[in-house]
Amino acid sequence: MSERNLLMIPGPIEFEPSVLRALGEKTRSHLDPVFMKAYGRAIKRLREVFQAPSAQPFVVAGSGTLAMEMAVANLVQQGDKALVVNSGYFSDRIGAMLERHGAAVTHLRADPGALPTADEVEVALASGGFKVMTVTHVDTSTAVLAPVKELAAAAKKHGVLVVVDGVCSVGGEALEMDAWGVDVAFTASQKALGTPPGLAVLVAGPRALAAWKARTKPVASMYLDFAEWLPIHEAYEAEKPAYFATPPVNLIMALDVSLGHLVEEGIGARVQRHEKFAGAMWAAWEALGLTPLPKSHAISAHTLSALYYPGKVDAALVKAVGAEGVVIAGGLHPQLKTKYFRVGHMGAVTKSDLVTTVSAIERGLKACGHPVELGRGVAALG
Repeated sequence: MSERNLLMIPGPIEFEPSVLRALGEKTRSHLDPVFMKAYGRAIKRLREVFQAPSAQPFVVAGSGTLAMEMAVANLVQQGDKALVVNSGYFSDRIGAMLERHGAAVTHLRADPGALPTADEVEVALASGGFKVMTVTHVDTSTAVLAPVKELAAAAKKHGVLVVVDGVCSVGGEALEMDAWGVDVAFTASQKALGTPPGLAVLVAGPRALAAWKARTKPVASMYLDFAEWLPIHEAYEAEKPAYFATPPVNLIMALDVSLGHLVEEGIGARVQRHEKFAGAMWAAWEALGLTPLPKSHAISAHTLSALYYPGKVDAALVKAVGAEGVVIAGGLHPQLKTKYFRVGHMGAVTKSDLVTTVSAIERGLKACGHPVELGRGVAALG
């Protein structure tokens, strides 16, 4: 077994050496011109990644959950109606968060591995009165991919703000904020953006900023308030000093490097690479007789796989694969937690990583007593 395990969970992921070098550099002042330039460049690059030239990015110390709450706290007031297109654990989370901020929440749910239908969403929107609709682009608990473009078009028709949880999608799935009419999208640094954990990333479009400015009461949380962060980000983008709270200097320097790799590859090429690798993994799972949790390829994420344990195999598989040098994740959805496992394949992942991972899962299955032909899944990768 290698002393270095390959991290193939749905975040954190494996990071480029240049990103880790930036993280390990001597820390600069947050007012250092080199840092201000990197911060400003990262803000500009995020517009390209989110394909949102008219939007305002925010990069704040925190997790994806903080980015989620930043979206909710700035857009929602007591009594506002919110529609949650629910595809799993993290859809439940944003629903609970909306309720804590005073919203009246309606959930459109489906069985785990499925999505509410477009007709169900249309009927709900047509009932009227919703201020926001939230969509989890890829729910990390189920590996279900939502059709954001179509759902956003429906919401826009009814004058409803569209909030997209892109934590497990941005940088790996197609997302065109401006073209699709998405008002807010957010993610976290440790997934397909390819930076170690610790940064909440949110991009707010013009309609979202207008809704925030039209609030009748100020945002209750100072740390989450756009009003505190907007002048800071405007200043850094102009490479001018500003202060509200000390930014995580090394993480932002690392983010700038990682975004540089992403922009150099091209967001279209990055998405195509994720689609290609996901297709290869789906072929491997089929060859091994593993059943995906998503009920069809059409709603299967390209950034991770969620797979039921086969036969009499249980969560011991995760440990057995770890013993082969590859770290995968167990289940997360509360209804199915003990019945499936998850494999991340996003960011800087390579074909070699896929081969290593599938090979380790084959051997893990064999160690758990499941009949498997070693090499069959690897051969199917193509």
